Amino acid sequence: MPYLVQFFQRAPSQRPLSVCFTLICLILLACILLSLLVGAGSVNISQSWQALIGQGTEEATFIIQELRFPRTLVALVVGMALGIAGALMQAVARNPLAEPGLLGVSAGASFAVAIALLLGASAATLAAGVAQIGALIGCFFVMAAARLQGQFKDPVRLILAGAALSSLLTALTSILLMYDQRAADEIRFWVTGSVAGRALDHLMAVMPYFVIAALLTLYVARPLASMALGEKVALGLGHNPRTIRYLVMLSVALLAGSATAIAGPIMFVGLVVPFAARALVGPDIRRTMIMCLPIGPLMIISADILTRVIAQPTEMPLGVLTAIIGAPVLMMIVRAKRLPTLA
Repeated sequence: MPYLVQFFQRAPSQRPLSVCFTLICLILLACILLSLLVGAGSVNISQSWQALIGQGTEEATFIIQELRFPRTLVALVVGMALGIAGALMQAVARNPLAEPGLLGVSAGASFAVAIALLLGASAATLAAGVAQIGALIGCFFVMAAARLQGQFKDPVRLILAGAALSSLLTALTSILLMYDQRAADEIRFWVTGSVAGRALDHLMAVMPYFVIAALLTLYVARPLASMALGEKVALGLGHNPRTIRYLVMLSVALLAGSATAIAGPIMFVGLVVPFAARALVGPDIRRTMIMCLPIGPLMIISADILTRVIAQPTEMPLGVLTAIIGAPVLMMIVRAKRLPTLA
């Protein structure tokens, strides 16, 4: 206990990364177990535990293996993707308010998926591929609209540009779906955001995009850290800031687009997760992204558990709950006397 007190009394940048990572991973493992045990249906925790150890009923075993396990795995991957995407956007924009859901990236992916469904598509692979294009277009439009004198210096301008684009794309999506009831029924999942009912096939369809994004993220991690010291420093170290920005945008589009394709537009995860990571380990982008790996899934899985418990015997949409969690964090950052910078 005294060690933990001393540990949290240290400045975030002086805390051992391995200790922080281990602590969050232990909490995440507990949440994963709880996600497998808790549900809104008739199978209680005791029956779920019996099924986990191979002694449960056929119904309980089916629910664990075919419903809760894929759902938890999808939440794990989506949480990592959105957390890393948020950290990358905030680093490249040098703005702690940058987030895929707020800046139109998720809305762009949803709009592209709506168009694909309207044209008759229904396969998860096609939806995922189309979502990448929509997310990439949304990312570039917002960054271009918010750009000021070569840098993203005005956080309010960035948020306003993202809110305007998100509202426009959401309205266009609604108009498109008015003309096709089948597409409207299929897109309802994307509108609210959820990991319920997702199968491993849906996850495997987007895994190639996640792998590509992971490789890009590893490649840009060091240049991003040098860009935090200034573009002249980055150039002196042999990095091209413009190329790095484009690669980061591509990575964000792949991450956010894939996550949106399988879980819908889940807001505020990309804002809250990097914020929590920096509070634990400091502003260094490499340490922040490492901490986003467990914190992102922890937020999604814990929120998903609450959606099953709050409105039993039905479930609350995951996107609604993350908005309830994330909105106060956004207001707290905006109302801070001194807005934190990532330069």
